[in-house]
Amino acid sequence: MQLELPTPIAAYFTADEGDSEAISQCFTETAVVTDEGHTHHGQAAIKQWKAEATTKYQYTSEPFACEHKDGKLVVTSRLTGNFPGSPVNLRFFFGLEGDKIASLEVIP
Repeated sequence: MQLELPTPIAAYFTADEGDSEAISQCFTETAVVTDEGHTHHGQAAIKQWKAEATTKYQYTSEPFACEHKDGKLVVTSRLTGNFPGSPVNLRFFFGLEGDKIASLEVIP
């Protein structure tokens, strides 16, 4: 069964296959991403965050659930790769603004 995701979130997971420029374009210019205890502000910082993560780890991400919670869209995805604890289910808390992502928090 294919998971139906809003367009900007589907674009994020498609771009997550290794294109940090495409990832950054999914976000607003002033977006904020929080992951692994670090916060990244703006498209340039988000692009760098994704480029570093892609260099450090090789992984696949398979979203399998999506729900609304506290004004956010929460996508649960199974990540499998060469990182400690693999495989793991992560929750991605997306805040949308129009057709872009305004905020993302990744929580194990």
